[in-house]
Amino acid sequence: MATYVFSDVHGHFGTLDRLLERVSPTSDDRIFMLGDMIDRGPDPISVVRCCYQLPNTTVLMGNHEDLMLSYYSDPDDTMARVNWLINGGETTQEGLRSLPVDERIELARWLFTLPLYAQAEVGGRRYLLVHAGIDPRRIPSKDVAEWDEIAIDEVVADQYRDDLMWIREDFWSVPTGLVNEKGEGPIVIAGHTPTLYLEHMADLPDRPAKNARGLCQMVRVGACEQTGGVADRWDIDCGCAGGAGFGQLLMLRLDDGEEIYEPVREGE
Repeated sequence: MATYVFSDVHGHFGTLDRLLERVSPTSDDRIFMLGDMIDRGPDPISVVRCCYQLPNTTVLMGNHEDLMLSYYSDPDDTMARVNWLINGGETTQEGLRSLPVDERIELARWLFTLPLYAQAEVGGRRYLLVHAGIDPRRIPSKDVAEWDEIAIDEVVADQYRDDLMWIREDFWSVPTGLVNEKGEGPIVIAGHTPTLYLEHMADLPDRPAKNARGLCQMVRVGACEQTGGVADRWDIDCGCAGGAGFGQLLMLRLDDGEEIYEPVREGE
């Protein structure tokens, strides 16, 4: 059984379809999708359908799903509509209108139930999976003898909901406080922030944000003495929202750290 993580497809279904074909997850594998299935790209509804139907998959709420649901919770709220549309919601809105009513209701009900975070334990290491990150200033300053599900749940309970979907600089610029000087503790894996942006906000990135082809790639952040040399924050948003020539989609296999990329092509 393998554990895979991906994020921020932003409507690029063709890219996701090719990536899944290459990875070929089995029925025993676990998959975590960290949000932002929708908006900006040309086919967000197919991305939603795909993620909804993927076996053994946990999908998290991203800030774009949150923007959409805020609008549909109150269609008369002009500000909610404007906020969604200026963030690329037009393609999603058009796609939803084209659906049969029954399917639209089914997908909407599912979207309203998406969790804000998830946990995974792979190879003895715990991971906290969240769309945008956490606020390290709200991490309790106490030693945790054993990081189990309950301890991580308590950490997330102290976080603001909006930070889990929207935070950027305050997360990427300092250690989380979850990994100790022995390198023990949960690593936070997030999307939301295209890795190119980390050049202006992250402490101690492990590599350039672009690969030799000029496309965004995964970046691990924060390996230092305080964390026992362990990068405590991993950014897996590889810029799909930016389209062809800039972004690609990553499927990260936690078991061995394998990074499987599929670039966004022109016209998709």
